[in-house]
Amino acid sequence: MLESFGPVAIFVVVAAIFPILPLVLGSLIAPKKPDRVKLQPYESGMETIGPTHIQFRTRYYLYALIFVIFDVEAIYLFPWAVALDQLGLFGLIEMGIFIAFLLVAFAYAWKKRALEWE
Repeated sequence: MLESFGPVAIFVVVAAIFPILPLVLGSLIAPKKPDRVKLQPYESGMETIGPTHIQFRTRYYLYALIFVIFDVEAIYLFPWAVALDQLGLFGLIEMGIFIAFLLVAFAYAWKKRALEWE
């Protein structure tokens, strides 16, 4: 039984090494005491005027999320369309349910006016 967990243990060790190794190497390579010029903020080689942190409206993220949802839908539609003749009626019904879920979500977002830019 112990030998069946061997690959899992190796995977856990490798998964732990991958994020730790760059952090250790970065702390070894990074300069210990950067000078005053290195610590100054810059934007395109020029000093910034005013606040440098800008808050984006949440509408940007909403549009990005909707784009990702419909992009994932396209990823599922292409292989389904290629294998439609092998899947038959069951595959057609399954994809119809999938598209219906997405259309209901889209109609909900439309009704809540989540897609309008103010």
